[in-house]
Amino acid sequence: MYGDPKVATDVAFHGGPEKIAELVQSAEARSTVGGLFVAEAAHDPFVALALAAVASERIELGTSVAVAFARTPMELAYSAYDLQRLSGGRFVLGLGSQIKPHITRRYAMPWSRPADRMREYVEALRAIWHSWQTGEDLAFEGEFYQHTLMPPLFSPGPLEVPSPKVWVAAVGPRMVEVAGAVADGIICHPLLSRSYLSDVLAPQVHAARAAHGRADHPFEFSTLVLVATGRTEEQLATAVAGVRHQIGFYASTPAYAPVLEHHGWGDLHQEANTLTKAGRWTELAGLVDDEVLATFAVVGELAEVGQAFRARFAGIADRATTSMPYDADDLLALDVIAPGPVGSPVAGPPAGV
Repeated sequence: MYGDPKVATDVAFHGGPEKIAELVQSAEARSTVGGLFVAEAAHDPFVALALAAVASERIELGTSVAVAFARTPMELAYSAYDLQRLSGGRFVLGLGSQIKPHITRRYAMPWSRPADRMREYVEALRAIWHSWQTGEDLAFEGEFYQHTLMPPLFSPGPLEVPSPKVWVAAVGPRMVEVAGAVADGIICHPLLSRSYLSDVLAPQVHAARAAHGRADHPFEFSTLVLVATGRTEEQLATAVAGVRHQIGFYASTPAYAPVLEHHGWGDLHQEANTLTKAGRWTELAGLVDDEVLATFAVVGELAEVGQAFRARFAGIADRATTSMPYDADDLLALDVIAPGPVGSPVAGPPAGV
């Protein structure tokens, strides 16, 4: 679908599972909402997505992202396969590698050569699902993962729909190549400009797909679009401050420096990195001027931002997902995509949509 001027618009969810059923029903009531994607942070995304699957019928559901290396491929294969069954084929498994300290110190799992490991991880998932779908023996033997045992008792059997799509979150060229080589799509980082996607990331993906004989395989570019908006002037000001800080935080990270350098803002990375090393986190927002803000985020009143959100990557991406790093009520992200009916069922305090 790359190059289609129409972009599917999706909403991101970062909260706990207790409200997602109501939220997904509100999303389904708005015809322009294409999907709901759940992040893995303080909650297990698969619990929330199971509830969303049985409470919805139309929109796609997925992880953006699940931490791959926190689990074995077999463990994740079961979760994704069951969600594909529950949703009737609407599930997308979005995978991310995370960084070494989280994998080794938070999850107590092994870490090495993340790009090579991710490539093999996706290949292992497909081998497991193929075994379940066809009944063929499981015989996957890689460098990092070996799956060679699947007695009938432990096979869930075939689905009435294809196995889940797999998207890979990628920033650096090695992981971008993996996404193009083995995945069904790429999840782009929120620190993304239109020119960086069109001039740098997309050519890398297409080169990898061609090199691995997958140029004709369906593939999706999913973007996370930073949005600063609010229902009042005060909320808008808070949102702008939150997005400025988030961009400053991203700018401090060496992995994202190439995006800044693409625009001639390499000094911004150095300045932000210096502040974080000194523990001066509250000063990051001050580094992000209006030009930088407009390059990486959609900013404006609620009635205005929807069109800009949809147009941000039109023609060069297939999907756009809201990224709103500040407190907001549950419906704000949905209202960015398409205003909903008065009295929508979701209400209450901010839940981090």
